[in-house]
Amino acid sequence: MTRTGKTALVAGASSGIGAEFAATLAARGGDLVLVVRSLPRLKSLAAQLCQRHDVRVDVIGQDLTMPNAAVRVANELVAQ
Repeated sequence: MTRTGKTALVAGASSGIGAEFAATLAARGGDLVLVVRSLPRLKSLAAQLCQRHDVRVDVIGQDLTMPNAAVRVANELVAQ
């Protein structure tokens, strides 16, 4: 697998279509930023994707329905 040098942000990645998007992007060699309300389940998925596809996966816990959620995610990305 060749790393793409690109990073994708996937919201709702802890299950369903969000998890499938994350797995597909990781398999293509892209690094990921996964955003979800519940961190425990997502941390397990992140570890699996890192190990299986040798990509970087950052995890951010944020409920995107909350006011200023996008700003908080952006600030967390800058801090990382």
